[in-house]
Amino acid sequence: MLRALLIAAVLMSASCVDGQDIGTPNLTPVPLSLQQAVALALNNHPQIEASRNIAAAAGQRVVAARAAYYPTVSAEITNSQGLDGSRIGAGVLSASRLFNRSGEGLQLSQLVTDFGRRHELVANSRYLAEAEDQNTQVTTLDIVYGVNKAYFRLLEAQSTVRVARETVHARQTTADQIRALANANLKSLVDVQFADVNLSQAQLMLIRAQDAVKRAKADLARAMGQDDVSDYELQEPSAAPAPISTLRPLLSAAIQNRPELRELQLRLQAAEKFEQAERDLKRPVVSLIAVAGGLPYINNPTSTSIPMGYEGAGINVDIPVFNGHLFSARAQAAHYESLAQDQRLRDQRQALERDVRAAWIAASTAYQSIPVTEQFLHQAQTALELAQGRYNLGLSSIVEITQAQLNLTEAEIENVTAKYEYQSAYAGLQYTIGALH
Repeated sequence: MLRALLIAAVLMSASCVDGQDIGTPNLTPVPLSLQQAVALALNNHPQIEASRNIAAAAGQRVVAARAAYYPTVSAEITNSQGLDGSRIGAGVLSASRLFNRSGEGLQLSQLVTDFGRRHELVANSRYLAEAEDQNTQVTTLDIVYGVNKAYFRLLEAQSTVRVARETVHARQTTADQIRALANANLKSLVDVQFADVNLSQAQLMLIRAQDAVKRAKADLARAMGQDDVSDYELQEPSAAPAPISTLRPLLSAAIQNRPELRELQLRLQAAEKFEQAERDLKRPVVSLIAVAGGLPYINNPTSTSIPMGYEGAGINVDIPVFNGHLFSARAQAAHYESLAQDQRLRDQRQALERDVRAAWIAASTAYQSIPVTEQFLHQAQTALELAQGRYNLGLSSIVEITQAQLNLTEAEIENVTAKYEYQSAYAGLQYTIGALH
């Protein structure tokens, strides 16, 4: 009984000794919520800006495709000099081009009809532009999901650092207590060595946890599209709700909401329109050509009837007859591309259904782990209290208390990990069904 009282007195005197904390200097972190992180990413991330520019370029291709519906007008100015009376010469210069003359005029060309091919080409470019808009949505959804993952990873890493610091402090206190008992010849040096080893393990865990925080900060800055890494004080988001118990509604939501599917559907429609346009190459093309202008100067001694102005108009009908199977080959190539695009859509739908199933299983498993880790933590705390009491009374060895401390540290980390893993898994589930904002 006297021995127990002496041990208790030494423990009380040693409990006031604070352990050394291995930490970084105090900084002034910037408060940051998850919604703010997402907003920063949407405004700054270069991938989103690039996809928006690509979508804008695709929109201009629609304007370019429609340009054939409008007339093309060009201004022409011609000045030539030739030998009077020349009629013979090599090359493409005809006699009329050998006059000394100066002329100005306008030339207009207008597509009358190509029997539907231009309409198909415009529709093709419009569907491709809409597909690029959906691709922008794909990029946006990817960035938002990346921010969520990085945000929860940083929260987990910071919580792990807090656990590690508390563990270092607790084990430092235990080591000081046991060293004081050893100095009073109430414990052996073996106990001191066990306590020091336990403390060193906690210090090593803290160093690694701090390194994980630094890497998580870099990941979050990259996810938000920032050039520099800032120190943030992350705010705890609201707890994610439990995942639904049935899978079918999630699959339906994914098929309806995911922009990847809408993008591929639009690309399939664009491929079908282009296939029809290539088949329409065999149809005639009717166009109108008109010219008008003036001849302010002409020197032709052989003729005095050339007017000072001119105008003319004509209709041209271009009828394909034979071109070495070029048009049929282009039509077949477009047909095969359309078939390939259809299979890409089918493959994406299958992959999406698999992703939804995997995300639903991961979220359900992570959600089930939370109460288990909470129970584990409670049991580990109770076990440590019992082990500490038995050790103080001299009823157990240092091995029992160090093992209890290890179990408590593992339980605390498992509880932190389970909490943020579920937050991240739930965000992943929302991502797979296209509902993450």
